[in-house]
Amino acid sequence: MNFPDLNTSSLLFEFAWEVCNQIGGIYTVMKTKAPSMVERWGSNYIMVGPYNQHTSALEFEKSEAPEWLKPALHRLTAKGIGCHFGHWLIDGHPQALLLDYQACYNWLGDTKYFLWNDNGVSIEGHDGEVDAVVAFGSAITDLLQAVTDTVHERKVVGHFHEWMAGTAIPRLRHLNVPVSTVFTTHATQLGRYIASNDPNFYSNLPWINADEAARYYTIWSKYAIERAAAHASHVFTTVSEVTAREAEHLLGRKPDFVLPNGLNTHQFTALHEFQNLHLKYKERIHEFVMGHFFPSYSFDLDRTLYFFTSGRYEYLNKGMDIFIESLAQLNERLKAMPKPPTVVAFIITRAPTKSLNVTSLQNHLRFEDLKATCRDLEQNLSQRLIDATARGRMPTFEELFPHDVQVRLKRAMLARKTTQWPPIVTHDMWNDTEDPVLRHLRHRNLVNAPGDPVKVVFHPDFVTLSSLFSLDYEQFVRGCHMGIFPSYYEPWGYTPLECLALGLPTVTTDLSGFGAYVERHVPDALQNGTLVLNRSRQNNQETIDQLASYLHKFCELNRRERIGLRNRAERLTERFTWDVMASHYHQAHAAALQCVEPPPAPRKTPPPQATEPVNVDKVASEVSHSSTSLGDLPRPTKATAYTKERPLTALHARAAKKAR
Repeated sequence: MNFPDLNTSSLLFEFAWEVCNQIGGIYTVMKTKAPSMVERWGSNYIMVGPYNQHTSALEFEKSEAPEWLKPALHRLTAKGIGCHFGHWLIDGHPQALLLDYQACYNWLGDTKYFLWNDNGVSIEGHDGEVDAVVAFGSAITDLLQAVTDTVHERKVVGHFHEWMAGTAIPRLRHLNVPVSTVFTTHATQLGRYIASNDPNFYSNLPWINADEAARYYTIWSKYAIERAAAHASHVFTTVSEVTAREAEHLLGRKPDFVLPNGLNTHQFTALHEFQNLHLKYKERIHEFVMGHFFPSYSFDLDRTLYFFTSGRYEYLNKGMDIFIESLAQLNERLKAMPKPPTVVAFIITRAPTKSLNVTSLQNHLRFEDLKATCRDLEQNLSQRLIDATARGRMPTFEELFPHDVQVRLKRAMLARKTTQWPPIVTHDMWNDTEDPVLRHLRHRNLVNAPGDPVKVVFHPDFVTLSSLFSLDYEQFVRGCHMGIFPSYYEPWGYTPLECLALGLPTVTTDLSGFGAYVERHVPDALQNGTLVLNRSRQNNQETIDQLASYLHKFCELNRRERIGLRNRAERLTERFTWDVMASHYHQAHAAALQCVEPPPAPRKTPPPQATEPVNVDKVASEVSHSSTSLGDLPRPTKATAYTKERPLTALHARAAKKAR
């Protein structure tokens, strides 16, 4: 797609709560998209986020601001708003401005009043998160006002991500600040809440009363901010067709553009090494499995497959119910095979926990002790082997394993043995009996029984190097065989895309933004390691059957067939790089640039000119002979004299248009 050349003087400010501040999926969007934005906009592109002392110390490098920006920053600093300019330490090295919005709490009440009075956005109660968002929005408004007051004849685009950065949009429109605004909602606040509680969310969507639902779920302030930002923005966008339909019904405006997310595949690039990396990290997962399962019983690791699902702990939204049901059905199907493989299924999420499970921790500590013992004996064994073969004879078993060595090994092995089955969860949960995943696993009798070919491990915490896996998340994914994400509510869904980039076959659904995009644009997806479940067109049981059948077929593949599928899956990611997907952002920015003219240069005041002295007598004579008296002059009405017409936001304008 071709776009007109950018005016080199145009500026793009991109605002998000997760600039240099990792919280959720938007951090990945901002981080991976940055190189494409820098390539197009160069030094005219600045990412703006809230200042966080702890996260910025790791991700942010301070530097001097460009000359054109300094006057605006000086104005904010004089107002008490801290401005930290520098670069985000990621690919592309984009310019970043972090705003310390704490001073904005001093006039937070005024900001809330103006949002209500001028924009119809009522901020109810005292919610700490909402107050921080409003204060941050106040700092953004001051920034863009200062920029447009001090930088003239340059078009300015402000791209705002999510409601947490969107508070400034209705204020900018009301104040007539000459900034072209783009607002992107990655998932509506209301949609996430309703979908978690309504299994028929999408079929009921056209009849949902958004205002009533927002009050029912007590998220009115967030909903009101998001709706106002959607209506007041010049260009309204979202990340998928699925979320576009949701936004149209719940926010009352149809998005102008869909901006699908891409991936910076350079961070995953391993060329021909990704198969070797799979073997390397699979061995590390083998060690976890030996520590977790082998004290109770063992199985053939060479015939073991590793499946996983991950994401927010939203049991229904993330399709964990479908995942567990499919595992139960797969378990019964594999039992019918003469020599079934073993499947270990991991559920990775973050849930409230007390601590690591004592049994899990003891099993892994004892396995580490066993490894240390074997490494210690390995050195002596090597020396004995060399001594015997150097003398030209084969060593005996007793020479290699003296009695004391055998005793030491037996003690280490016996210390690990237990009659208990391996635990299905690695941590002690705060509410074990009410946890939906644990209840479902127990209901389906997926409890790691020795005779079950399907084993489960619920790990309610992030996978990090300090976790029981001793792997980071990317390494863990590389070591698995398939990532499964049967989501019911997933505005985009980075996890299946990341799996493909790491050479992993994956499962998604047509109710996720990524799955819907694949279904529409990648007709050969299944042959390339991507199954899109038809959750929008079939009931839960049909979806479970579809997924269980696919998993069963995958278990029947031999090693060579799995390697071929991994190769094809990895190549598929070339269609989802930001080099391809960034064109949608360029289109939205080009449309926004047409909406607002740049602030004009200040007029130069002409020097005073010499004038003739006023003839007072002549003027008095003219006035006395005039036929017009003060009583003849039109008197201003009260309305025109004392009332100032309030500028309409886009929301008010649409309402007025409908009324006409």
